[in-house]
Amino acid sequence: MDSSINILANSKENIQKRINTGRLSWKWPVLMLFSRLVLFAFCQIAIAIILSLLGQNNAWNESAAWWPVAATLANLLGILLLLNLTKKEGMRVVDLYKVEKHNVAREFLVVLGLLIVAAPLMYFPNILVGTWLYGDMNQVSALFFRALPIWALILTLILFPITIALVELPTYYGYIMPRIAALAGKNWPAILIAALFHAAQHCTLPLIFDWRFLTWRLLMFIPFALLAAICINRRPRLLPYMMVVHGLLDLQLVFMLLPLAV
Repeated sequence: MDSSINILANSKENIQKRINTGRLSWKWPVLMLFSRLVLFAFCQIAIAIILSLLGQNNAWNESAAWWPVAATLANLLGILLLLNLTKKEGMRVVDLYKVEKHNVAREFLVVLGLLIVAAPLMYFPNILVGTWLYGDMNQVSALFFRALPIWALILTLILFPITIALVELPTYYGYIMPRIAALAGKNWPAILIAALFHAAQHCTLPLIFDWRFLTWRLLMFIPFALLAAICINRRPRLLPYMMVVHGLLDLQLVFMLLPLAV
């Protein structure tokens, strides 16, 4: 084994050492599984309260349109959580992103190959599940893509892609997955659990109390989440590359909202 891996704070060996010394247990990895589900809902509730105080009659329904803002706030809170949890383990949050030295050009090509595989896994479940549940993707799009003030979109255009890149994949595949794998002594439960909760987090972004919408948000992400979990588990050095790709994809999502600005 490359000796450079052993000096990485987030390596399997160092995680196991913290378990053996009692510095790490099941408590925080398990709680972190639910963190983004709760944070998305919490931030939407806060936005709904503000809208209600501003005189909005149907504040909860209107709050769903503000999901990019809720996500950005949740991301910032998620970063604070990771800062605190990594400090508890005697490491830094940047250690979640650090990987062993490697051939950058080769990993870049691997990521490009993964994107070719991932593109249909992201596109077709979205369309197929949405059409199956609603009969018309336009109904789904109307729930998800709604008008927002231009200032809110410009703000999220800057902050949303950056914050989500820093926190989402690192939470599930940099923090949770390797710790559950070490605690359980097996990789496959960690892969399945991290991927399932990664997909499930989208159910509260935005939180709309419609079983079809909740089902669509869950099922559309499961194939990609499984691919990401398997690839990062087998090749942890892919994490920073996939973080960048993730940020760029979500930047594109915000651009799709700009024509709806009011």
